Amino acid sequence: MSFDSSLKPLLKWRDECQQEARNIADWWAENTIDHEGGGFLGELNRKNKPVHMASKSIIQNTRILWFFSEYAHFTQSERDLAVATRAYDYLMAHFDDPEYGGVIWMVNYQGKTTDTKKQTYAIGFAIYALSAYYKLTGSETAIATAKGYFELLELHARDRQNNGYVEALSQTWQPLDDVRLSLKDENYPKTMNTHLHILEAYTALHAVAPDSKTEEALGNLIEVFEHQIIDAESNHLKLFLDMDWKDHSTFWSYGHDIECSWLLYEALEALDNEKLINRLTPTVINMAQITLEQGIGEHGQVLDQIDLDSQTKHPESHWWVQAEALVGFLNAYYLTEQKRFLEVNTPIWDFICKYHMDKEFGEWHWLSTLDQPNHPTIYKAGGWKAPYHNGRAMLEICKLVDKIKLFEVPKESA
Repeated sequence: MSFDSSLKPLLKWRDECQQEARNIADWWAENTIDHEGGGFLGELNRKNKPVHMASKSIIQNTRILWFFSEYAHFTQSERDLAVATRAYDYLMAHFDDPEYGGVIWMVNYQGKTTDTKKQTYAIGFAIYALSAYYKLTGSETAIATAKGYFELLELHARDRQNNGYVEALSQTWQPLDDVRLSLKDENYPKTMNTHLHILEAYTALHAVAPDSKTEEALGNLIEVFEHQIIDAESNHLKLFLDMDWKDHSTFWSYGHDIECSWLLYEALEALDNEKLINRLTPTVINMAQITLEQGIGEHGQVLDQIDLDSQTKHPESHWWVQAEALVGFLNAYYLTEQKRFLEVNTPIWDFICKYHMDKEFGEWHWLSTLDQPNHPTIYKAGGWKAPYHNGRAMLEICKLVDKIKLFEVPKESA
């Protein structure tokens, strides 16, 4: 593989992303530590003001744990290690369920349990984060806990009849009537979103602690995406599904399409099955291509979604969509050497810098400043917003640019 483009713009972008990763880490370390209640503040508003007595979610805590574990591995910084350890300690003390296993969904600002449900998505994030913390520290307790959560998902959440994983169960692993991940989601027993984040979790676990069980589960999950979740005709993801995989989607999500593109390839690399890699790499590229063809807005940003009945495209920009798009398109460029996948990132990055990065108070806005006048104010940090999407994107771009450098042929030897 060789790349005929100049490395200079890529290296400059890598430096900018490395600096932005530092900015993100600094913001979270300096603004979100809860010195009274332990762990991290449950919510900060758009101007960095703590929201009094805000609940604390397992999603926010595990995403903080994942990012600072990966970032400390990248920086070898004692400060970043300390933040990761704080998140790990809080997870084990307040979210881990010592009686029934797995992690609970929510605690109050004092760390007392308020919602005990076992959301498969959340347990996936715990596995993802604990695998990263083990990679950083070598903690045997962390990896044993991750493996224990994995075994519980395989026992209770995996559908052995129809395949895949159910959305949620009670604290004692019994069926629930309402399995929604959030109020905006449809109440179906299987979703793309949960399977996507189990995919990334199993990828991370298999990368640091591979065995025959993780190999089988990861390979099976990749094939679930191939046969049940990715629509072969449209190259979009089916979002809400019955137990028997009947599709009930009312829209396509461009952000998830492009996020799945690179996460699926990461899973293929971790499994290292040449047959699967050869079969599914074209699918990875097609998912990036369909987002490029259909999902780019008038300002160069990636659109949120398209309603299937009306074919109406939602123009607003969510921070996580733009972050995942940067990685997905750069990964497609790495795989194909096709410049269109590289060139699309310039307007996306410019859009992020202009409309998502908060130059006054730090971090990124949930909605771009172009969209904020039309929507209620959304927090800067909270149950669904942590340094995971944007922080991860900055780290992944650095890794991908370094991989591209390895294949660049110097002009004098070309």
